[in-house]
Amino acid sequence: MASILIVDDEAEIREMLKQMFTLENYMVYTAKDGQEALDKVSALMGKASVAEDIQAFDENAGLDIILLDINMPEFDGYEVCERIREYVNCPILFLTARIDEEDKVRGFRAGGDDYIEKPFSMVELKERVAAHLRRQERINESEKVGFRGAFTISYSGKQVLFEKEVIHLTKTEYEIVEFLSQHKNQVFTKEMIYEYLWGFDKDGESSIITEHIRRIRQKLKQYSDETMIETVWGVGYKWIG
Repeated sequence: MASILIVDDEAEIREMLKQMFTLENYMVYTAKDGQEALDKVSALMGKASVAEDIQAFDENAGLDIILLDINMPEFDGYEVCERIREYVNCPILFLTARIDEEDKVRGFRAGGDDYIEKPFSMVELKERVAAHLRRQERINESEKVGFRGAFTISYSGKQVLFEKEVIHLTKTEYEIVEFLSQHKNQVFTKEMIYEYLWGFDKDGESSIITEHIRRIRQKLKQYSDETMIETVWGVGYKWIG
C-alpha cells in the first residue's frame, strides 16, 4: 500500500483528495498548512531535526509521494519543499492555481517533481500520482535484473547486455524493453505503451510501437532465438517472464 501526504489549506480539497486516494487503496495523511506538513513528514520519516514538535503516529509508515499546495499559511509550499527535500526521496507534486515559467523554475529548484494546476481533473491527478510512483519504483529497484540466461537489463545504467556485451538499443527501444520487462506476463496494447513513453498530450501514431518492437526483436535475435516479447494477437504485447 502506497502512502501519500496531502498538504492544502482548503479543507474541502483535503477531504476530496483523501476520499479519492483512500478508495484507491492509499494510506492517506493530510496537513492543513506548512508547519503541520513539516511535523508529519518528520514523524513519518523519523527525522526529528526537520521540526521541533513530532507527532507520534505510525513512525514506521514511511512516505511514498507528497501533494503540496503552494499558497499556504505558516510556510508556503516552496519553503516546505526546500526544508524536507534533504530528508525525503519521494516525488513531490505542487498543487497551484497559477503556473508561469518563474513559478516552475522556483518549484523545480526547491526540489519539486511536477505541477498540477487547479482546478484539476481528478482522473488526471490520480494517473499523474500513479505514474510518479511507478517511476520511483523503477529507480528503487536493484541495479541489474537477469532474464533469459545470459541476458541482463541494467535499469540504472539503461542498458541491455548479453553476457558482458552491450546490445545497442535506441532510447525508445530501451524504454520499451524496460517497461515490458518490469511488468512480466502482463499484456499491454500499443496505445498503453505509447502513452507510457510519451504521455497523454503527445501527438503521434501508436502504430509506431509495432515498428520499434520489430527492431528490438531483430537486435535481440542476433544473440538468441528465445522469444522475449510475445505478440498477443488482437490485443498487444507482453514480456515473457
